[in-house]
Amino acid sequence: MTCHSCRIQCKRFGKHRNGLQRYRCNQCHTTFTEEHAQPLDDMRLPLDRAENILRLLLEGMSVRSVERVTGVHRDTILRLLVLAGERCQKLMDERIRGLDVQDVEVDEIWGFVGKKEGHKWAHEKDVAEIGDAYCFVAMERNSKLILAHYLGKRDSRSTDHFIAKLSNATSAQRYQLTSDGFQPYKTAVKMFLPGRVHFAQLVKVYGASREGEQRYSPAEVVDSVPTIVFGNPDRDRICTSHIERQNLSIRMGMRRMTRLTNAFSKKWDNLAAAYSLWFAYYNFVRVHKTLRVTPAMEAGIVSEEWSLHQLILGL
Repeated sequence: MTCHSCRIQCKRFGKHRNGLQRYRCNQCHTTFTEEHAQPLDDMRLPLDRAENILRLLLEGMSVRSVERVTGVHRDTILRLLVLAGERCQKLMDERIRGLDVQDVEVDEIWGFVGKKEGHKWAHEKDVAEIGDAYCFVAMERNSKLILAHYLGKRDSRSTDHFIAKLSNATSAQRYQLTSDGFQPYKTAVKMFLPGRVHFAQLVKVYGASREGEQRYSPAEVVDSVPTIVFGNPDRDRICTSHIERQNLSIRMGMRRMTRLTNAFSKKWDNLAAAYSLWFAYYNFVRVHKTLRVTPAMEAGIVSEEWSLHQLILGL
């Protein structure tokens, strides 16, 4: 520590009441305290408690459940979630870029913010951040790495944004891409991935919808039709099973995505942050039971398993 006035080296002078080192100038006798570390920006929450809170959220607990367990107010928990989500999104954008891949599967998972689309009032019809919220997800089939995700509506605009993110995440080396039968994929892939993919769609044929007690269950799939859109995809690799299994992991690990509960997201930003946190945790921290390493290690992005502490700090 250097004195601001005398420009000479200060000597140690005890500790501050919060444990930080104090210094004193021998010439002007001014005292200084070392800078406060702020790993969570302006949040005063200790880092170890923040890690514990995020770990509970990532294991499928709701915000109010975490509040009861940890004693931390729900508003602080949500502020921490948004902060961690923003850091994780930045980390994903920086680390997952221009990767060589072989097999990519894409899909959308349904959720909602505030209320379902059909329950919106007349004055809410044009409010995009209320109602159905679809998260588009792209996963590399072999390494299980989440390459890109985008939260939006199930429309052409959101599809374009999603495929543009996938384009940034992958290199120019040609790979096979498989999606479901959602039509906007065809236009988006032609626009953002021209000549870079062998593209096929797995179109599922559903039976009659079920009523009564089973009305919340999906209709039975009676057939799956592989359809080549362009390029020369391998028919044996036209598959969406891996990305659909990822959808199950999302619903198991994110309480706000569990069906038929009141833990759904009330704000769009909170849901977006929860997705970013989950995907970064899945890629860098959580060991895949089949691979026995993290997807990021399998893809060669990092050389070792990360801790949640490293993920929060963005290392």
